[in-house]
Amino acid sequence: MPTGLENLKIYQMAAAAEIEIYKLTKKYPRDEKYRSIDQLRRSSSSVSNNIAEMYNKRSLKEKIRILNDIVKCEAEETKRNLTICAKKGFCEDESLKLSDKYTEIIKATSGYIRFLKNNLQT
Repeated sequence: MPTGLENLKIYQMAAAAEIEIYKLTKKYPRDEKYRSIDQLRRSSSSVSNNIAEMYNKRSLKEKIRILNDIVKCEAEETKRNLTICAKKGFCEDESLKLSDKYTEIIKATSGYIRFLKNNLQT
């Protein structure tokens, strides 16, 4: 049975995208293992891991700080790296589609921040 965190839409989106990154990067050239592959895997896992960390914070201010300063920034980094990998010719269509998913994660995170601000007291 899913926990509260697992029911959170931005967490579901980030966790699913992280798995997609893992599968996609298996198709990238082997010589990118310690460059693009490692960087994409680390930044994508940071998105979902920091959402999980934020979820159990008590302070609204701390939740919003993590979402703005870490989650959105790591998602933007992942998006940028996917776009560059597509330009390098690594699984172009799949990389760009996944990049678009990170745009949606960033938008959804902004929406969740608005929700928190409107529904939680400091």
